[in-house]
Amino acid sequence: MDRMTAASSDPPVTDSEGAAARGPDLTDLLRRSARGDEEAFAGLYDATSRRVYGLVLRIVRDPAMSEEVTQEVYLDVWRTSARFDAGRGTALSWLMTIAHRAAVDRVRSSEASRRRDDAHASATQEVDFDATAEAAHTSIEAARVRKALDTLTEAQRSAVELAYLGGYTHTEVARLLDLPLGTAKTRIRDGLIRLRDTLGVTA
Repeated sequence: MDRMTAASSDPPVTDSEGAAARGPDLTDLLRRSARGDEEAFAGLYDATSRRVYGLVLRIVRDPAMSEEVTQEVYLDVWRTSARFDAGRGTALSWLMTIAHRAAVDRVRSSEASRRRDDAHASATQEVDFDATAEAAHTSIEAARVRKALDTLTEAQRSAVELAYLGGYTHTEVARLLDLPLGTAKTRIRDGLIRLRDTLGVTA
């Protein structure tokens, strides 16, 4: 990834046109990208790609695959930048949500492929019943959790998945989603409460 590996660090960025001129205005870059401005899109990439790659790598845990996912994220951003609504959140939060979703989708896809391969291999040999039952139970529980996550709001799901699938601290979640720490904690707390109720877990 030429741009990403060439950059040594991200410059400070801002989403507000009224903020101090300490870096590129991501909201403006996104809006210009939506109009087909390739220079603005390149500026958006340069300002955010290392942060996006870092988030993806934390979830995917494979450098080569993370580079692929990061490229896919920016292709998606180029195609969908017109959908960004500044009234619903910052440009950085919107971008990181797309990146997080893409990384989680890649992990799920890889796990599904691995399970298919494992199932094919196990079909040709005798498998211990207890081990099979345990694997089935684990798979069922994982499916229940994924289904429960889909009941959360997008804001809650992003925060909860970063904290408990990505392994980020509350402070890191707040920084990645460009939120006040208190807001990030509230989204995580509310999301966990809703998950608990959906899964029928007693406190």
